[in-house]
Formats: sequence, C-alpha cells, structure tokens
Amino acid sequence: MGKRIRAQRPGQGSPTYRSKSWRSLGEVKLPPPEETGEATVVDILNDPGRSAPVARVRYGDGQERLVLAPEGIKVGDRIAAGVSATVRPGNTLSLAEIPEGTPIHNIESRPGYRGQFARSSGTYATLIAHDVGRATVQLPSGEIRDFNPRCRATIGTVAGSGRLDKPFIKAGKRHHAMLARGKPYPRVRGVAMNVVDHPFGGGRGKHAGRPKTVAKGAPPGQKVGLIAARRTGAR
Repeated sequence: MGKRIRAQRPGQGSPTYRSKSWRSLGEVKLPPPEETGEATVVDILNDPGRSAPVARVRYGDGQERLVLAPEGIKVGDRIAAGVSATVRPGNTLSLAEIPEGTPIHNIESRPGYRGQFARSSGTYATLIAHDVGRATVQLPSGEIRDFNPRCRATIGTVAGSGRLDKPFIKAGKRHHAMLARGKPYPRVRGVAMNVVDHPFGGGRGKHAGRPKTVAKGAPPGQKVGLIAARRTGAR
C-alpha cells in the first residue's frame, strides 16, 4: 500500500511543513506610498525565518515599522522615504529618482506593492538604464528586467553578506535552520525512492522511467518534475 508522496504532504498543511509563524517578527515591507518622511533606527533584530537582519524604525509620530536592514546601518541612523529622500543607503525612492548604476534592493514589482525583489541577505540589484515609461534593472540572478519607473526601491545592499561563507558543519545545524523557515528538509530525490512513494521511484539507476513534464492541471500525486514546462531539451 502506498502513501502520500512528499509533493503532496506539504500541501496538506500539517505542522511538519508549516512555517513557524510565532517565530516571525512580522511583516517586513516598504512603507506605504502615502507615508513619507524620516524615521530613526531604534534596533537591529534577527528574524529566524529570514536570511537578512531586520531594522526596527520609529517615525516622528511614534509609529514603528520593520524594514530590511541595509549594509552599514546602525542604531540611531535616520532613513527617509519619498521625494525629499536623498540617494543614501537605507532611503527609499522611486526608480525614476535613482541614478543609473546605483545598487538597490527590496524593489516593488508594481507601484504600491511594497517590495518583492532582492530581499535576501547580501544581495542587491543594479539600476542599469532609464527609458520612457520603464526602468531597466539587473537582478541578483543576472536577469535584466524592466520595471515601472514609479516602483520604489531601497538604496544599498541587504545586510548579512557572507552568510554562505560559513559551513553548517553538522546536519543538526542545517535541520534547525530549515525548521525555522518551514522548509521540507532533507529533500530526497524522487528517483531514489520506491515505486509506491513517488512517480519517479523504482527501477535501476537514476532514470525516471517516464516523461518529467507534467500538465498544470495534473492531480497532486502526479504533479512532480517539470510542471507546466514551456519548453524541454537543451538550448
């Protein structure tokens, strides 16, 4: 008798695969577009479910927010958002107001979406060019993408670079790191499983024994491999 395969188990929503929400510090996004002005950094915090440190900032009216901490920021520094902000690490401006060649992070995918790209520790994107109705940005992966010039971003590099330079050393260290983020770990290859545990299981060697492309509407037990692949084969 078989069982639910690994691809099905995370979708069930059991505690094993659920992110530990009580360990999260909260929402870490850009301030709303209508909220402009200066804020003071009151603390630098560690978020267990996030690779980068988080800064708690306080505005003049006493309101506090969590933002991604850029490199070089410290308690007592002031950061700004809006048209009055200068091009300085930690400040948030629209892409239209940022000079070309500036490293940026926490970029909005659309105006008002409050930050989706380049949020991992030590990462940054580079604003390459301005054009009519678009701003061209090179993302950390090397992909070059066009954004709406009204999309906002934060100046500088996300803090926490060098995180990957230190090895985990022990399997237990990696276990606890993955547990904090709610990631299924360790991830076993489908071809290494038995035939009852995975569509790619059984047989000899590392061959799946069937096509790896699968339709987007396939049932959960079959939805493994290259899901809804646009193309296959070597480029």
